[in-house]
Amino acid sequence: MTLPHSLRSLRHQNFRRYYIGQTISLLGSWMQSTAVMWLAYRLTESTVATGVIGFLAMVPYIFITPLAGALSDRVSRKRLLMTVLSLSIVNVVILSALTYTQQITIVALGVFALVQGILNSVEVPTRHAFFVQLIENKADLPNAIALNSINVNSTRLIGPAIGGLLIAAVGEAACFALNAVSFLAVVIQLGRISPNEGGRKTHTTGLITDLVEGWRFGLTHPVIRPLVFTLGALSFAISPYTVLMPAIVVQTFGKGAELNGLFISCMGLGALTGAILLARRPSVRGLTGWLWVTGSLATIGIIGFSLSRNEWLSFLCMAITGMGLMGVSATVNTILQSIVEENMRGRVVSIYTTFFVGAAPLGHLAAGWLAEHIGAARTFTACGLVCAAAVAIYALYLPRLRAHLRPIYLQRGIIPASPGATAQ
Repeated sequence: MTLPHSLRSLRHQNFRRYYIGQTISLLGSWMQSTAVMWLAYRLTESTVATGVIGFLAMVPYIFITPLAGALSDRVSRKRLLMTVLSLSIVNVVILSALTYTQQITIVALGVFALVQGILNSVEVPTRHAFFVQLIENKADLPNAIALNSINVNSTRLIGPAIGGLLIAAVGEAACFALNAVSFLAVVIQLGRISPNEGGRKTHTTGLITDLVEGWRFGLTHPVIRPLVFTLGALSFAISPYTVLMPAIVVQTFGKGAELNGLFISCMGLGALTGAILLARRPSVRGLTGWLWVTGSLATIGIIGFSLSRNEWLSFLCMAITGMGLMGVSATVNTILQSIVEENMRGRVVSIYTTFFVGAAPLGHLAAGWLAEHIGAARTFTACGLVCAAAVAIYALYLPRLRAHLRPIYLQRGIIPASPGATAQ
């Protein structure tokens, strides 16, 4: 199949099938995420409540994801994904029914968020490790990761906007029902995929032993450790935008769900732009510098949004923030997936997921509490200052990071064995 260079990983049939199903599913998930936060704020008119809902949805990533990573290195990732997605359908259908019949309460919404968070904390690291198995030519792996980021962010561009319109027109229940259908699309596509399950060692140790081994490896590795800590700090500071956005929309702009969806969509537009730029890169070389650039963009965007009182300027700031955060997350993912051995992939991906997604509930809780005391806009400013500190620390470590990466890239043939070659 002849495709442009920037789409080269779609030549692999299994990955192409996965990509189609995942696109539909992510579209539904972004609609649901927007609807859940709006519903929480509508029921309570409290940023603390939205912060708690965000916390419940993501706190399982801290505790469950490490186990999920170890489990995905031992069992069929395809079967594990199909099981988790089937349970997600049941959970979302119940939420849709409760919302449609007006029986939903903030407590019930919290229970749903926690259950879905547990399921997602298994699905996300398994999915990230699984789709690598669908790429026969590992030279196409950086492009596959970039296309996966395009997938996430193109749906984030469209999903919240559709969600906002649906909420205004017919209510939140429609968003939840459509997400249940979108999960079914992935299950169907997974049934058509025959992944390569080779390259993993037979495990003779227990699950907990494997988990500890993986985390010890990751947190003592001179490349993995600084990358995931930088990612975690930025995720902690930027992810609360979903919690704070309803309050900003109502308090600062005096608008409703439509503007809330548009702001989130602008973040998706920026992230999509960044993902497209990443997909056009020929290899993983040079990504450590790109991480610093995109981290700086995220910092500028989030501080700019906190100071803006103009809708159009705020749209631009959210787009810059989205481009920056996507650049950091996808860059870290690409570097890690390029250097890790197959038998450790699930556990290393779980470390990435724990720091990226697991930092979010802590940020949600902190931001929701802080916004009640100093306001949502000033809380955004505080988040920007955290980003600035994280990016500055990363810049100081960057020369050492490149020095540690060079022998790994040489071993894997990513850079030529010549005196002038650098990892960058």
